[in-house]
Parts: sequence; C-alpha cells; structure tokens
Amino acid sequence: MAGRGTTATLALERAKVPFTLHEYAHDPRHDSYGLEASEALGIPPERVFKTLVAAVDGSLAVGVVPVHRQLDLKALAAAVGGKKAVLAEVAAAERATGYVAGGISPVGQKRRLPVVIDASALVLATMFCSAGRRGLEIEITPADLVKAAGATVAPIATR
Repeated sequence: MAGRGTTATLALERAKVPFTLHEYAHDPRHDSYGLEASEALGIPPERVFKTLVAAVDGSLAVGVVPVHRQLDLKALAAAVGGKKAVLAEVAAAERATGYVAGGISPVGQKRRLPVVIDASALVLATMFCSAGRRGLEIEITPADLVKAAGATVAPIATR
C-alpha cells in the first residue's frame, strides 16, 4: 500500500478496523463519481455509497447513501437533531473534511462531523465508500464503518 495511504486508510489501520482497498482509473470526464466507482469495479450501485456533506441548521453533517439514490435532506436533518438541511458548498465540504469532492470519506475527516449512514447498508455483508481520493474505494462491513466513523444509522436515502 506504499504511496496509496490516505487519511481514511490510516485512520482505519490505527483503529485496527479491517478493510480492503479497491483502486480504479478515475476518468475526470465521468459525471458521477459514485456511479463511476460502481461501473469501474463491477459492483452493484446499492453496495457503493457516496459521502455528502450538508449544512444542518448552520452546522455541517455527513450523509452516506447508495450512489444510485439521493440524500433525503429532511431525513438527515432529523437524524442529527436538526430541522433544515441543504447541501454544503463544495469548498466548505472540502475544507471541513480535508478531502476533495468525489473523494470525501466518512472516516479520517479533518473536522469530526456527525455522520449518518443510510439504513440500507445494514443488509449488506460489505459496502464500499471512498477511501479519501478519487479512484480509491474502501470495502468494509457496515458495522465496522459505523464504528470507525462514530456514525448513526437512519433511513436517509430517497428512492
């Protein structure tokens, strides 16, 4: 893994959380980072999750949902005890997490933000999420991701 370590993978290694890395060639012309990962790795989209940062009543929070679905902002707000949520500006998300858009991981963030993982993850043996850079995914059990991210689980994805 020399040269491929990210803040996310280092955080998981420090916490002794098992995971598998999957790398693919990122195409900057692709219009969806998450669907690109699903296609490039040959993994069904319901197993690949995107990490989205939202402003909930003025504070940032993270929603982790399957790449083929959308984040239900009202559900995310309720899950973190807020009333209203809007997607955060890309620059604010990158500043708070220390990652670039398309490579934001729910673990190893610069600022510890509340993380909510969609409940659909719990039926999976393993799930995939960004390892902290475009073209690199972590395969991890949902329970281990919840533990590593200090996350809560709630139904936050829309159909």
